[in-house]
Amino acid sequence: MNHRTDINYRKESLKKLLHVITKNEDAIIKALYDDFKKPAFEAVLTETNYVISDLKETIKNISSWAKPKKVWGSLLNFPSSDFIYSEPYGNVLILSPWNYPFQLALCPLVAAVAAGNKVTLKPSELTPNTSAIISKIISETFPVKDVVVITGDATIAADLLKKRWDYIFFTGSVGVGKIVAKAAAENLTPVTLELGGKSPCIVDETANLELSARRIAWGKIINAGQTCVAPDYILVHHKMKDTFVKFLIQEIQKALGPNPEESPDYARIINLKNWERQLSLLEGQKILFGGESNKDSLYLAPTLLDNPSMDSLVMKEEIFGPVLPILSYESENDIEKIISSFDKPLSLYLFSENKSFIDEVLKKYSFGGGCINDTVMHLVNNRLPFGGVGNSGMGAYHGKLSFDIFSHQKSIVKRGTWLDVPLRYAPYNDKLKTIRQLLKWI
Repeated sequence: MNHRTDINYRKESLKKLLHVITKNEDAIIKALYDDFKKPAFEAVLTETNYVISDLKETIKNISSWAKPKKVWGSLLNFPSSDFIYSEPYGNVLILSPWNYPFQLALCPLVAAVAAGNKVTLKPSELTPNTSAIISKIISETFPVKDVVVITGDATIAADLLKKRWDYIFFTGSVGVGKIVAKAAAENLTPVTLELGGKSPCIVDETANLELSARRIAWGKIINAGQTCVAPDYILVHHKMKDTFVKFLIQEIQKALGPNPEESPDYARIINLKNWERQLSLLEGQKILFGGESNKDSLYLAPTLLDNPSMDSLVMKEEIFGPVLPILSYESENDIEKIISSFDKPLSLYLFSENKSFIDEVLKKYSFGGGCINDTVMHLVNNRLPFGGVGNSGMGAYHGKLSFDIFSHQKSIVKRGTWLDVPLRYAPYNDKLKTIRQLLKWI
């Protein structure tokens, strides 16, 4: 049976994967905790259940997604029936990151398998426990001819990129994304790059400050800020700043208690290198809240910074941790000056009750996706595309789009044979006037 063409084969493979993941869910949660103390609630919400839901939706819809789509034909081809066929690219390489190491490995894999591709998955070496359970799950589910997991460090990933692939899917940093794109270009391999950037969070004078603080705090605290779509910095109206900061501190303490290090609901920084980098972002900054750290446990408290300089390190790089700069603005020109000084971000968040201001922001700024009066939650709707623009990435996935990006869309015209209009054939003689008149009506 050919998995590249047989939909039932793909569907049965995905059903088996769903069974194996469900059976191993507790082991997955433990692996995520062992890697960087990811709370079980977050592990279920953002990792295991996310993948399980994605699998169920794919299994339910794969037959309709894969079915040839009939489209209107052109009168120039009359009589004809026109179709779009989805076919697998072939051999697909998926390079997944460490911050959501289960979800961001399995969701692209599910789509690639659903589309009929053979998959090579390289999970992150920074989460060895999760990588090990992924390897176990894949080996229990798929024959090697369908899916294989290759573990190892960055040199292994570099070696994989030297090979010729039919499609590459990468999630990670902008810097590594450029390396992947360069390697793919050598063979004209199509890619999806899910990257990052400095995602702004605007809080205007009409916003519900207490609710805004609660939702922003959650979006920053989850996974200890190690989320590609986490708010990277806040732009709050200067008249509201002090009140907003008070609410933000209050919400952090409500969520994690007076000492977040003792909270079971707060993850750790992934490794020493990243922990040291987070601390370097605090150098010379005015800390409004937090700043406590513990090298032994790679702990860093949720930390609020007061109006850091645009030339400071914390405002030059994507933070990717629990550090949150708070800048104030007086006018919309101030907002534009700051946001426009960065590359196009993966996300933008706006807290406001001002409809005209909301519409203006959505029209003015280019970004991957975002929320009005919330953070991060645009990811949960699989009917919305998820992806970046410019430096924050290329290509989008989720839901049916995930199936589509791993499928080549092949155009087919099926011509009838009972009629053959001779107009197009040479010799053309005096046909030019006739064809010009005809084309005006088509």
